[in-house]
Amino acid sequence: MKYLYETHLHTWPSSLCGASPGADYIQAYIDQGYTGIFVTDHFFHGNTSVSRKLPWREWVKGFCQGYEEAKNEGDKRGFDVFFGWEESFDISDDYLIFGLDMEWLFEHPEARYWTRGEQYRAVKAAGGCVVQAHPFRERHYIKKITLSSGCVDAVEVANFGNHLESFDALAMRYAQKHGLTMTAGSDVHDAQNVRDGDVFGVYLDEKLSSEADFVRVILNKQISGIKTYPGRCDFHGNETISLPLEVRNANDEVIKRKKLKEVI
Repeated sequence: MKYLYETHLHTWPSSLCGASPGADYIQAYIDQGYTGIFVTDHFFHGNTSVSRKLPWREWVKGFCQGYEEAKNEGDKRGFDVFFGWEESFDISDDYLIFGLDMEWLFEHPEARYWTRGEQYRAVKAAGGCVVQAHPFRERHYIKKITLSSGCVDAVEVANFGNHLESFDALAMRYAQKHGLTMTAGSDVHDAQNVRDGDVFGVYLDEKLSSEADFVRVILNKQISGIKTYPGRCDFHGNETISLPLEVRNANDEVIKRKKLKEVI
């Protein structure tokens, strides 16, 4: 038996771009055969709707509202809801954080000021993990592609929010070359997309009981499969990018400007 999980989901009002409250997702995912979901709203430097002028503790409470609403509804329906978040850097690269909780956030207001490397070391020290989300995505507001293989444990290789299949194909090729665990997620913002079946995810051989279980699965490379469209992640050799490419090490230092063929 396989267990199917959503790993990338945004809610209203925690994420400014969210269209659905957390509770609205639960029955939709149950109907699609999912075992559970991770709520990963946009964090402090992402597209958050929570005022950054609030005291840190109040900001965290507002940020966690979408997750808490989803968790309460999931508990009522016997459906697993787990916590995570998505942080952004330089409006160019995004990272999914798993394994930590609201209490941990209360105690770490310095998270607002971390570099990629500081984020990775702090999350790892607390028993969590970091996944780079949609690393090859290109949109009008993104100025460069930043790859931080030294600051992540895994790469999201299939993202339903990517407009072009080539973004996913490049991400899978990159993860395979560098031996990184591969995840998939919907990057969903609206429960109607779930009802329509427009969702990705990961298949596991075990049912998760906590966020820590998922961290262990990622670190031990135990994801047994990804839910995506057939052929979506296939690399054909003609995939390309139009943005500058930047590679950073574990200290968040730019190694050097590289060509695409050097990283995939």
